[in-house]
Amino acid sequence: MMESLSVEVQDRVAEHLREYINDLQDETQGNESFQRTQQKLIAAAQRAKQEIAEGKAKFS
Repeated sequence: MMESLSVEVQDRVAEHLREYINDLQDETQGNESFQRTQQKLIAAAQRAKQEIAEGKAKFS
């Protein structure tokens, strides 16, 4: 299919695909980072809840 296009159009399509793949990779990395952050937030909230239940938490 691509062979029927001019070299210039093939180059533009290839560049568009590279950008699209880069965007997908960035999104995947962002999702992975969010998952790690989310787990840390959950753990911190659980610790805070436990400290409150044990009377160890101090409120300002």
